[in-house]
Amino acid sequence: MKLGQLALAAATALAMAVGLTGASAQDKGLENPRSAAFHSGLEGKKVVFLPLSMGFDLTEGWAARMRNQAKRLNYDFQIRDPAWSTDAGTRALQSLISEKPDLIVAHNPDIQSYARLLAQAQAAGIKVVQINLESNTQTDSYVGADWTEIGEQAALAVVDKCGAGKGKSTKVAIDTGVPTAASDVFQLDGIYRVLKKHPEIQVVSQQATEYNAEKARSIMETVLQQHPDLCAGIGIWDNQDTGTASAIKAAGKSDQVFLVTSGGGNRVGCENVTNGNFSLYISYNVPLQGDLLNQEIARLLLSKSKAGETKTMYFNPLTLITKDNVNQRNCWTLDDIK
Repeated sequence: MKLGQLALAAATALAMAVGLTGASAQDKGLENPRSAAFHSGLEGKKVVFLPLSMGFDLTEGWAARMRNQAKRLNYDFQIRDPAWSTDAGTRALQSLISEKPDLIVAHNPDIQSYARLLAQAQAAGIKVVQINLESNTQTDSYVGADWTEIGEQAALAVVDKCGAGKGKSTKVAIDTGVPTAASDVFQLDGIYRVLKKHPEIQVVSQQATEYNAEKARSIMETVLQQHPDLCAGIGIWDNQDTGTASAIKAAGKSDQVFLVTSGGGNRVGCENVTNGNFSLYISYNVPLQGDLLNQEIARLLLSKSKAGETKTMYFNPLTLITKDNVNQRNCWTLDDIK
């Protein structure tokens, strides 16, 4: 073999060796510094959920989503359950300000009770996300329903069914929950924004149920006795409005009274659409809210901004569920999202 050929052969062998070495390095992959920073930035952080109460579809659904993410990303997730007591919730929030978790997820009983304490929490360096029910204090983030939009959608549907010459009458009854809750004050604003443009609609009753299905049933029984030609009812929450539906059904007026309610989109609510208890079910989709909530938790925990420095909010999309579109895709069970 000539000298030139020997040199070429040696160069080829060297190139092959280098190529094999490079291939071996590539086979082991390349560390993603962004993934490493994401996981290390969340590990060991502390998040506390302060709900109205545990034990019902909304809070259990959000908690399931948050618990899953905390487990996956290796941060601490706790729940302080005030069991429907605003006083207990206030004491829990005061305690959390002293404990200084990294983030609080607050589910407000009304627009005022936690407002001052949420501001104090942010001043103490604790980031706060409000879920589905706002307070007067805007915090780092709000994720949830736009109650004004829900009210508008409910009222538009009622106008469509009960406008002049359309229904048994133009009479409508409204059931609220707690008069100072965001779901009430903002939804009522949305309802009356629409009804102001339709003066033919008569609101013959507007009463608070305190989220109690039995009280809602009793109220509707009385309304139907006084106004047997009632055309529609608007409720604040599907759990309470099962009572309203029961009164309408017992009076034999399910085909006459158009009942609108809203809720988290659980399968029981959807079944009440299928069986005719609810005419229109406005869903704010708890699994979707849980995913959006988790995204905000991760974003805020990773953010270098101080608590309260930047305030954002996101009103999630609504799904209007009727007999025409009710299906498993629109509805969920807790087992589905645990």
